[in-house]
Amino acid sequence: MRRALNHLKKSDPVLAAIIARVGPCKMTYREPTFEALVRAVTFQQLNGNAARTIYNRLVEAAGGEISPESIRNTTVGEMRRAGLSKQKIAYIRDLAEHAASGSLDFTVLPGLSDDEVISALTQVKGIGEWTAHMFLMFALRRPNVLPTGDFGVRSAIRKAYKKRYKTKDGLPSPAHIQKLAKAWHPYCSVASWYLWRSLESTPEI
Repeated sequence: MRRALNHLKKSDPVLAAIIARVGPCKMTYREPTFEALVRAVTFQQLNGNAARTIYNRLVEAAGGEISPESIRNTTVGEMRRAGLSKQKIAYIRDLAEHAASGSLDFTVLPGLSDDEVISALTQVKGIGEWTAHMFLMFALRRPNVLPTGDFGVRSAIRKAYKKRYKTKDGLPSPAHIQKLAKAWHPYCSVASWYLWRSLESTPEI
């Protein structure tokens, strides 16, 4: 981590100021399992407290354990009462089918490249690039992931770098972010974490 911080501080003075203000990097990791991906889907587009409540209810409905088998044995009604939307129920059940059939094998993911992991995960309904990026960063612990579509990263860049972007939402585009992040490689995951912390918000899976 020291090497990553030294690199980022030397390569980007704006990021160096954020690092100085935020302090040590304390990324929270999970194991790269089916359960972690179910949790990531649950947390999509929700604030942390609401998502944690819903996820805990899902665990209870599934008998205390999240696995492909327990999800398949949990009814749609039980999942709905846990607080999951119809869409997320469909996504999680589709994920369970992929995992149970072996078309998505979590044991091989650690050995795949970032692009291969993204390709494997996004075959599942409801698993987009953002969720795949979060899984790469917080479960597979990949050091150089750049979530260019993440609202928090885009908002933090606009605030920290004080630039105007000619986009519909006024936030930097993926191309802008990729250009800015050239100096961050090979530690884009750490840079992203600091950008989130600069807004006092970090995604969870």
